[in-house]
This record gives sequence, structure tokens and C-alpha cells, in this order.
Amino acid sequence: MSVKIIYFVHGTTTDNLEHKASGWEQGQLSSKGIEQVLNLKEILKSNEIIDFSKIDLVISSDLKRAIDSANYLFEGEKEILHDERIRECNYGELSLKDNSLVKYEEHIEEPFPNGESLKDVEKRMKNFTNYLLEKYNGKTIALVAHKAPQLALDVITKGMTWQEAIDSDWRKTKNWQPGWMYEIK
Repeated sequence: MSVKIIYFVHGTTTDNLEHKASGWEQGQLSSKGIEQVLNLKEILKSNEIIDFSKIDLVISSDLKRAIDSANYLFEGEKEILHDERIRECNYGELSLKDNSLVKYEEHIEEPFPNGESLKDVEKRMKNFTNYLLEKYNGKTIALVAHKAPQLALDVITKGMTWQEAIDSDWRKTKNWQPGWMYEIK
């Protein structure tokens, strides 16, 4: 049993531009974010690494910024579902506060004030990956979501510790790419 995942992050939001941490807040794509997603769609259409035609299904987070990104990328071409299990981490009282206050390293085990921990996100993502294995064995699924769920996939599929996943995050290394490949077994 296995499922291939192609992971896409949502486009830049107005919160991102204002250095605010959205967490479970809906967030609105900025004009820059819309442009990024439309450019990504063009890259995917001509990319030999990621075969657009082999994507069987798209699942986005149920937060607006991910839904809108998925729609710009795939609407009219692929079936799109939404799932709350692949939401961003709940930053609780730090939602919509300055990004610099959201320190993942300090919340691996300990939840954000009135929010959740990264271990909570991992538990949600493990439940979600088990669901994918049961329902979509042998398929290729595109996910459109957020930072914490992507790091959780690094932990779940690559055997990384949370600290390793945080330290090697492409957002720190500025190593964006048009989709990240994962396989769950």
C-alpha cells in the first residue's frame, strides 16, 4: 500500500505581507499570492518532474488561502476536496500577531497559548495519511496546505525529528520548488 503526495503551499497572503501569523484564521491571498499560484500553474503544465496529468485528486486545507490557491491551480481540471486535518497549526492567542512571536522550536510538545503543539499537528496528519492509504491506495494526491502540515509530513515520511524538520525547512533556506514529493506507506 502506498500513496504518492505532491505537496503545494498556498500563495502569499495579505497576512504574510504584514508579517502576521494566520494560524487557523482564514487569510486572504494577496495579488502577489495570486500571481505566484498562476505562475506555478504554468510551471506545472511544462514540468517534467511533476506530471500534472498523473494527479488523481487534489485535497486542500479548509482554510480560505489554501482553498483559493487550489482553485487557481486545479479548478476545472481536477476534483478538489477540502480537509480540516491539513490546516495550519493553531497558534491560539498568537494568531494574527507578529510572525516573530511564533517559534515552532518552543512548541513541539507544548501547545501555543490556547492553541496546539506541533505534535498535535503530527497526530492530525498521521490520521490524515492513514485515511489516504485506506481510501486512495496507489493514487497520486496533490495537497495544498501550510507550513506545519508539510513539516509533519517530513517527520512522518522521512523519519525526521521535529527539530530537524524545522531546521531544514525550505522557508529558512529560501529553497522554494514547484511541489514537494512524499510517499506514504
